[in-house]
Amino acid sequence: DYNDMQISDLIPVLEAIDHPLGKSIAGQILVCLHHMMDVGLGYLSLSRRTDTMSGGESQRLKMVRHLGSSLSNITYIFDEPTAGLHPADVQKIGKLLLALRDNHNTVLVVEHSRQMIELADHVVEMGPLAGAQGGQVIFQGTVEQLKQTDTLTAACMREKIALNTHPLPWTQSFVLEHVSRNNLKDVSVEIPEGILTAVTGVAGSGKSSLIRQEFVERYPDCIVIDQKPIGTSARSTPATYTGVMDDIRKLFAKENGVSVQWFSFNSKGACPVCKGKGEILPDVAFADPVAILCEECMGKRYNPTALSYPYQGKNIEKVMSLTIHQALEFFPQPKIDERLQCMLDVGLGYMTLGQPTSTLSGGEVQRLKLASELHKQGNVYVLDEPTTGLHNQDVARLLQLLRRIVTAGNTVIVVEHRQELIAQADWVIDLGPEGGRKGGKVMFTGTPEQLLACADSLTGQYLRKNSMV
Repeated sequence: DYNDMQISDLIPVLEAIDHPLGKSIAGQILVCLHHMMDVGLGYLSLSRRTDTMSGGESQRLKMVRHLGSSLSNITYIFDEPTAGLHPADVQKIGKLLLALRDNHNTVLVVEHSRQMIELADHVVEMGPLAGAQGGQVIFQGTVEQLKQTDTLTAACMREKIALNTHPLPWTQSFVLEHVSRNNLKDVSVEIPEGILTAVTGVAGSGKSSLIRQEFVERYPDCIVIDQKPIGTSARSTPATYTGVMDDIRKLFAKENGVSVQWFSFNSKGACPVCKGKGEILPDVAFADPVAILCEECMGKRYNPTALSYPYQGKNIEKVMSLTIHQALEFFPQPKIDERLQCMLDVGLGYMTLGQPTSTLSGGEVQRLKLASELHKQGNVYVLDEPTTGLHNQDVARLLQLLRRIVTAGNTVIVVEHRQELIAQADWVIDLGPEGGRKGGKVMFTGTPEQLLACADSLTGQYLRKNSMV
């Protein structure tokens, strides 16, 4: 029974134990539970299966394991610790990281959240852009010094969040009535058709239950674009996923008068030793397999015959090493360019055609899926945290994309915490007031401007503080 209780409910039960045998054990458990409350996980139960948690929840759970440590002089590296978190939860994470620092530890944080950057003692900015145009340290110093520079991050730090003052009107909607799934408390809500709707609220407030579960079940034709891997196979690449690989193979085959099979590393063109994988995984008994670069093809994946056929001075391996930016200039064919342009539009111009999709981050996977949907009409798209891992510059580009999808006659529903995107939505549905048992209510529905006037909404409070009002 204790295991199934929400952590925020379990704490007072354990604190009430005064039996000499149980008191010290309960005390040890309470230290950990209080840390879980501190990172905003008080709405979970101890019996909750970890494979049902979001990436952000899993990461915060890992943080809890280290927070109880009395060790000092440890270096901690956090990669996007605020991913998928409401600004109210980000504040809690910030306090914890400062506590770790004050305990004589070194804390390194890879981060996009302006809230977190503001807390830093020292900032290192990489850039100036992404991919081949990045990889340089363009600033190092304090937050105040950063704000005086002209880097992309500095520009974003200085800007106030702009509100959508002309939201699109709507008449028809998808209706959800009397939803009581998980922590939702008899929720009835209308989700507008043909516009951009943001579903907001603190972690555990019921957003996923309402949209990812209930809405998707009631309207099964909607298309969910999430961050789940496209394929764990090393043979899946941006070129194969978007379909341009078939056209590229045909160009090579026509140019050289040979079969298209020579330009596939799953077929005739494959290196005979590694079978087109570029690496070899020796079967080592009692040990984890270690990938070794194939000595035959040196990671090129193709055999010498396949590599001997050129197209415009490049062989197939050289073409697969081109970035999307470079490939757009290299291929004059409209059919190929149209698909590559979609990838450029979603901010993936730095990626190479042949990069295995198993190496992509969750945000990159989501944008790759989005690229394949850009020319469709009349669909309903559900996006779960599409701004995860994105710089403000990329958020602006993503917003343009979502607008383009809406203008083409589609409905877009975004489960989101990023204030820049919420402020630019046409309609906002805010859940709360808190997470778990204390959540599951609709706090607000309306335009972003109207949200600023809602005193009960935490999302509204933060938006009011950071927007141009």
